[in-house]
Amino acid sequence: MKKITLLYTLLFALLISFQATAQKDPQAKTILDAMSQKFKDMNGFTASFDYTYQDGTGAGDVQSGEIAVKGEQYRLKLPDQEIFNDSKTVWTFIQSDNYKEVTINDASQMEGELTPSNIYRLYESGYNYSLLGEKQYQGKKVQVVQLIAENNNAPFEQVKLMIDSSNSNLLGWEMFDGQGGVFSYSFKNLKLNSNLPASHFAFDATKHPGIEIIDLR
Repeated sequence: MKKITLLYTLLFALLISFQATAQKDPQAKTILDAMSQKFKDMNGFTASFDYTYQDGTGAGDVQSGEIAVKGEQYRLKLPDQEIFNDSKTVWTFIQSDNYKEVTINDASQMEGELTPSNIYRLYESGYNYSLLGEKQYQGKKVQVVQLIAENNNAPFEQVKLMIDSSNSNLLGWEMFDGQGGVFSYSFKNLKLNSNLPASHFAFDATKHPGIEIIDLR
C-alpha cells in the first residue's frame, strides 16, 4: 500500500511540474525577456500603426494612428482623439469641427489597463505564456507568443505578441476580449527616438482656447 501511495505521489508531482512548465513556457520567457530589454534599451521610439477591431462576426475597419513612447510616458494619436500620458496624468483630447474637450485622469486610475508602455512587461504578472511558433508578418519572420490571463477579471483574456525573430522588436499584437472581439495593432515605420522631451507627453490647454475641461482627478 505504501508503494502505491508513493507512486501516486510521484505521478502527482510530475503532473504539477508539467502544468507549471506549460503555463510558463521557458522558451517563450526568453523571447519575452529579450523583447522587454529591447524596449528598455530603446529609451524612446515613435511609430505609425494600423488598428483594427473585429467583432464576433469578423467585421471590422482599419484605422491608422501615430504613437510615441518613452518609458512610462506615451502619446497616442487616433482619428478621433489623442491621448497624452506623462506617467502621472492622462489627458484624453477630443476635437471636432465645432467642439473641443479634454478629460483628465490620474495615471493611477488607469492601472490594470493595457497601454503602449506596459504591453512590453504584461507577461511579468497575471498571465501565463507559451510560444506558438513562427510566421511571416509584415514581410518579416516573427515569433508568436501567446499570453493567457490567469484571472477572469483581466481586461483581456488572451494576447498574442508578434516579435521580430531577428532583433526582438515588437511589431504588433492582438488582444481578445472574451466576447468574440479582437483588437489588432500593427507597428509601421518604427524609429528610435530618445530625445522626446517631457512636454511631448503632456497636454497644454492654453494652446486650445475655449476647450471644455473635464477634470476627474
